[in-house]
Amino acid sequence: MALDRSSDQPRPEYPRPQFRRDRWLNLNGTWEFEIDRSDTGRERGLLERELAGEIVVPFAPESALSGVGEQDFMRAVWYRRTVTVPPDWRGDRVLLHFGAVDHDATVWVNGIEAGRHRGGFSGFCVDITDAAPAGTPVPVVVRARDEPEAPQARGKQSAAYAPNGPLYGRTTGIWQTVWMEPVPRVAVRRPRITPNLAAGAFDVQVPLSANLPGGTVHVTVRDAAGEVAGAGVRADLDLAPRLSLVLPPERIRPWSPADPHLYDLDIELRDADGRVVDRVESYAGLRGVAVTGKQIRLNGEVVFQRLVLDQGHYPDGLMTAPSDADLVRDIRLGMAAGFNGARLHQKVFEERYLYHADRLGYLVWGEFGDWGCNTGQGQSTNQRPDASYVQEWLEVLDRDHSHPAIVGWCPMNETWQEYGDRITALDDVMRAMFLATKAHDTSRPVLDTSGYAHRITESDVFDSHDYEQDPDTLAANHAALGAGEPYVNRADGTGESWSVGYRGQPFFVSEFGGIWWNPAEADRPQSEATSWGYGNRVRDVEEFHTRFEGLVGVLLAHPDMFGYCYTQLTDVFQEQNGVYAFDRSEKFETRRIRAAQLRPAAIEAAERPAR
Repeated sequence: MALDRSSDQPRPEYPRPQFRRDRWLNLNGTWEFEIDRSDTGRERGLLERELAGEIVVPFAPESALSGVGEQDFMRAVWYRRTVTVPPDWRGDRVLLHFGAVDHDATVWVNGIEAGRHRGGFSGFCVDITDAAPAGTPVPVVVRARDEPEAPQARGKQSAAYAPNGPLYGRTTGIWQTVWMEPVPRVAVRRPRITPNLAAGAFDVQVPLSANLPGGTVHVTVRDAAGEVAGAGVRADLDLAPRLSLVLPPERIRPWSPADPHLYDLDIELRDADGRVVDRVESYAGLRGVAVTGKQIRLNGEVVFQRLVLDQGHYPDGLMTAPSDADLVRDIRLGMAAGFNGARLHQKVFEERYLYHADRLGYLVWGEFGDWGCNTGQGQSTNQRPDASYVQEWLEVLDRDHSHPAIVGWCPMNETWQEYGDRITALDDVMRAMFLATKAHDTSRPVLDTSGYAHRITESDVFDSHDYEQDPDTLAANHAALGAGEPYVNRADGTGESWSVGYRGQPFFVSEFGGIWWNPAEADRPQSEATSWGYGNRVRDVEEFHTRFEGLVGVLLAHPDMFGYCYTQLTDVFQEQNGVYAFDRSEKFETRRIRAAQLRPAAIEAAERPAR
């Protein structure tokens, strides 16, 4: 349970459900706040004095829920709050966690710099033990820099003043939960749980903050009937002790969308006398993801991936869900419309979304926020590749490795590099991110980049983005896939392919549809509309359904297509091409959208024996 939790505290739930400790303190709520437009706050004494305004954490100052609602550029923002470490935490190390701060964060505790972090999509923590004695109120100050011209990873955040085209409003500063926890001097760090379905086992790696002479690490797997398996290993021979927990055959229950069964895991670090030094709770799903020819199999079976593009934005919270229930609602809305999963698009979703996907059986492709990344050509140049991309992506992989709902990784999206004899910095970063993903996780397929410039010959998956609105033309575009000639995205003007050659990998159209419909503008000429979508706007709801059924039907009927991803789950600001409105209300007949998708896909039907 969290300490000192009030009933009206924003986002009060435990933020890290796959790595749980009993004691923690949620720091969401009202903080002092001040905008520092010229980033001169340090010189003007903002570190030492009270700040001029207030903000509701964890909502970004651009959002309505923050109580600030500032839409203009903010080169830097400052936060301040007095924090008291509970007296009964004395003797432990105290960690201060930030779910995400966009983009460069510096944290001071009691006037002492406690840590820095760069990257707006991944979390971090700082050890504040020495600066914050238990029982003593101390100030915590955070400065977040978010320079508009910096070439940092932004996802879909606009570098212009207002949202435009496929770009949305900005998110500056703290946008996920802030919290504290006590840990022992030698502590368990985030475990890495890898399902090993072929062996009927979980392979568990338990990193430690240091080794414990004479100590042991014990892991117990439980289900509703009690203990399933358990094992122990010495804690003084390896900084990350490893165990394999083999489940009895009669207790094996694979995780799948049809049966999203989760096992509970108890992880204990014990000293030489058998006393528990540290204890954490986790969970895992036993499932396997495999590539067979052009198929991606789940637990040995072909499961056509009916995915939807989810941008994870909210009218009043922007990139932060107003409540935990909103995360659940978005998954349930996707499932109600017949989707069995999502591409989590151009932001790293908060971990509680993945928890709900795990327990609800919703397939997920994890992605970084780097849309249109380039080396100075093509789209906006505010996302240029550097080493921080790889650093931040590795932090994401470390956080999310153990979630069974994640069935694939996609480090980059719609990268712009011409295919020729020059190797660019973007090529280097793309390869580094691909190799980092493969080195970190050998259990899932990796797509080097979604759409546009495929430059990694070893990529496990191949794809393209195809927003053709006519079903017959869409079918013609992909007719040669079976002959080894997939539809690929090509450079503007020259028509050259951006990509290396196709090697027969599993293929899907990872963005399509995006059918434009805004009933509020139905009587306005398309050329004068303030909203947008792909292709010609449909004239009414009935035309939407006809077009949706036709486009989906083409891809379901393709024998060499392992899945698709429809753009998109909801409208987002001016982008009015969702199957639901931005406020999550129904735009179309959800039952018809669902029915259009639930017929067997050709690649699935080929696996089923004739009756």
